[in-house]
Amino acid sequence: MKISAKTPVYCVIGHPVGHSLSPLMHNTALDAAGCDGVYVAFDTVNPGGAADSIRALGIRGASVTIPHKVEIIKSLDEIDENAREIGAVNTIVNCDGKLSGYNTDGIGAVQAMEEYSSASGKKALVIGAGGAARAVCHGLIKRDLNVYIANRTHEKARLLAEDLNARAVHMEEISGKNFDILINTTSVGMHPHTDTMPVPESALRPGMCVMDIIYNPVRTSLLKRAEALGCRTIDGVGMFVLQGAAQFFLWTGKQAPVEQMRKVVYEYLQD
Repeated sequence: MKISAKTPVYCVIGHPVGHSLSPLMHNTALDAAGCDGVYVAFDTVNPGGAADSIRALGIRGASVTIPHKVEIIKSLDEIDENAREIGAVNTIVNCDGKLSGYNTDGIGAVQAMEEYSSASGKKALVIGAGGAARAVCHGLIKRDLNVYIANRTHEKARLLAEDLNARAVHMEEISGKNFDILINTTSVGMHPHTDTMPVPESALRPGMCVMDIIYNPVRTSLLKRAEALGCRTIDGVGMFVLQGAAQFFLWTGKQAPVEQMRKVVYEYLQD
């Protein structure tokens, strides 16, 4: 990697970010696409200060991760309509000091489950009510799926459902329901707490599509159990890579080398 005084800098901001594979994925993409650039991680609890720093240092673009996807909106100059509807931003583009916010999470999720998300009228249950849940729900609703939201704190699910014109259900009510798709957007089951599941086994049924946006581990306890029960499963690497590919295009104007990005992420996780 050749870095000069002119090398564009990209980054991810969040807390914590030590586990993030975004630097690995995006640096691989920059190299494969022949783009001058370097991508780094900044652990911060101050999203407003991070936005000021992006302006001051001329950082070209940033990924925004937990827990700043909603709070960061206050510090941006312009919000894409899609991100505004979602109410969360995961991507910042810096154009001469003007910071624009976008959201590629929903795009990544829908593309990752294209076979299932294109079937209008199907019932999808989304677990969680944070920034990722907002984006996933928004993407599914745009595809005319009937979206239901369940969260450990039901009030958060209810408020999110009201914002997006979805339906909220209590966690204790999801077992035995006839959902076609179940998507976990929470951190339950993420490394190092890999033996936990966000829903009881009774919420799963043969033939349903189960997706977990967690990518570390690739095969979460939820996906392992769902597969054993005869569900179709989708791991979180697909969404992670595809949302990153959409970010790459926003920053560089070039199509992302998706297969190289996917390969390096899988290789790291398998090791």
